[in-house]
Amino acid sequence: MTTRALFPTFFYEGRLDDETLVVELAEACRDLAAEDRAGRAWSKEHGYRGYTSYASLDDLPQRDPRFDDLVRLLNRHVAAFAKDCGFELGGRRLRLDSLWVNVLKPGGTHSGHIHPHSVVSGTVYVAVPPGSGALKLEDPRLPMLMAAPGRPDTFVYAEPAVGSVFLWESWLRHEVMPNQAKDDRISISFNYR
Repeated sequence: MTTRALFPTFFYEGRLDDETLVVELAEACRDLAAEDRAGRAWSKEHGYRGYTSYASLDDLPQRDPRFDDLVRLLNRHVAAFAKDCGFELGGRRLRLDSLWVNVLKPGGTHSGHIHPHSVVSGTVYVAVPPGSGALKLEDPRLPMLMAAPGRPDTFVYAEPAVGSVFLWESWLRHEVMPNQAKDDRISISFNYR
């Protein structure tokens, strides 16, 4: 008798191996948080504790060469992940669709969500003070388990470090745990199509 694992869920953990770029990106994110009035207003209006450029700026790689340098590195990570996932892309590559900055203040969180209309989503972490919160990933079978007994791995907590690159398929429900640090956690999130 054989038991096979069918339909696995892949999660990619990599690193930006450019410490100088990570420091520069943290600075760029702080600059945006200080200068982007529309992003600060959107964050306040939507109860985001901190700052996000999610709804205000859609041209970061063109606006700042530091983000363009990041995208070049991300393209390689995403290509490796797409290969691991077995995507049939017909010789094409996934392309960056959106990229935004998150400066999460102490006490800030982001509830469970998915990224519609994308194939791969991810986050790069550029400032991760101790206690600033993990990325919580939900077993995609959870809504269908009905009367099944509990499992120990219904949720997986991925702990980021400075320079971490996390990638997942965009349909995977995830959330940002509360920032319990004394300082801001800074990350850059993105979607590929």
